[in-house]
Amino acid sequence: MVDYTHSPELTTTIVQMELLESLVSVDKNLHVPVYLQIANDVICSIRKGTLKPGVALPGSRMLAASLNIHRKTVVAAYDELYAQSWVDVYPRKGIFVAKNLPNIAPRPITEEAHPGGYARKTNYTVDESRIICLDMFKPATEGNLVFNNGYPDTRIAPLEAMIREYRRLASYKFTAKYLQYGPEQGSENLRIELAKFFSETRGLHVTADQILITKGVQMALYLSAQILIDKGDTVIVGDPGYTMANEIFEQAGAKIATVPVNEFGISIDAVEAICKTGPVRMLFVIPHHHQPTTVTLCSERRMRLLELAKKYNFAIIEDDYDYDFHYSSSPILPLASADDYGSVIYVGSFCKTVASGIRIGFMVAPQNLIDQATRLRRLIDRQGEQLLEEAMANLLRNGDIGRHLKKANKLYQERRDTLCRLLQEKLGDYLSFTIPNGGFAVWAEYKHALSPAKVSDKAAEMGLTLSRCGDYFYDATCQHHFVRLGFASMNLKEMEEAVDILERAIKKAIA
Repeated sequence: MVDYTHSPELTTTIVQMELLESLVSVDKNLHVPVYLQIANDVICSIRKGTLKPGVALPGSRMLAASLNIHRKTVVAAYDELYAQSWVDVYPRKGIFVAKNLPNIAPRPITEEAHPGGYARKTNYTVDESRIICLDMFKPATEGNLVFNNGYPDTRIAPLEAMIREYRRLASYKFTAKYLQYGPEQGSENLRIELAKFFSETRGLHVTADQILITKGVQMALYLSAQILIDKGDTVIVGDPGYTMANEIFEQAGAKIATVPVNEFGISIDAVEAICKTGPVRMLFVIPHHHQPTTVTLCSERRMRLLELAKKYNFAIIEDDYDYDFHYSSSPILPLASADDYGSVIYVGSFCKTVASGIRIGFMVAPQNLIDQATRLRRLIDRQGEQLLEEAMANLLRNGDIGRHLKKANKLYQERRDTLCRLLQEKLGDYLSFTIPNGGFAVWAEYKHALSPAKVSDKAAEMGLTLSRCGDYFYDATCQHHFVRLGFASMNLKEMEEAVDILERAIKKAIA
């Protein structure tokens, strides 16, 4: 550690101190460590030219006393500056701004240039309507309870097991290779374990070569759309449905054709009617716990859909995002497990299995499509996070994921039952719903033509965030009276409080 206790003469030191005090501000409430705040402020002043090369800086004790912080914090800040070559240290003389700075001294590009921060708009033309996605992430109001769209409870995520695998990987002699560039298709170990997992749980017999690891389902949908869709191609989706999938298809140039959804899933009769009017390139379906209605596509419709795909030569994207969460009955095997023709692209993720922030997804398809998707993925993201993928492979191999799924299913079934009981007891006069056989949410309809937006606004005022409903329908201008209530991420106490708030919000919306 460098010793910064020596300083120049007292008068010079006082001037230095006053100058540095005016340039350095410390806020102990920030997440940024204090020593980095000091180092960053000094670097900023050097860049601006306020602190000139060769200028002496005050000693660590004096600056620490002036800023009312521990001397070791200032020493750490000076060590950081020294490590980055912003200062020079001379024994028995002190610490000085480096004469040879690590970058060119700042100066305006022209005499007319004026400071004003980084430009907020480009000087060149940008088509701001080019990217279709509208539903950008907006955090819920701090402190609010949230009936979300249906997410797992991150508080039960098997993070200790994942950290254990990270530590284990860190101790391996060959771990360094996982920090280098690796296969664009994803960890081979993870793809091998996934192939076993799919065979055991889904009756889906594939090889590692037929699996591409993605960052969630969104990437798999985007890759598929960009490869398969040309401008004007028809893509069939359920309505209501998954809005972000529709946006991905439209971004690729697709013309969206909607079909209704009832208690047995998407209407296959409506799909066939569209096929008879012209070519169809792709159909998107969520067979289990359809987003947002929670219904399951029945076996008979699944088999008819596969036959239509063969007859009319279109691709099926099967989004099985929460296949592993069933409470009332055994799941029906995926379409992909019965696909003998190469029609189905099967996508899913661990974002619901573990936590939404764990961005590991998968795309299962015939080899020729996987090859194309892997090449395109390389252009977008090069590869996934190898250490995370290797850790996930070990969690699958060791049975940790299977144990977590048993625990989570039991817990989420209890939460589903509790929410449905509370809704029936307290809101039976205002809501109608069917108990879902799995998944993470209840799809309910307001009675008395209640406005979902009005109820949402009233609830927000009372500390509860919930959907405004319009996002689920392709034509958002149409009047609908539904709400999707995610239960998995709330414990029982939170759920009771949330239902109480919802009851009061509904009564206020009616008044």
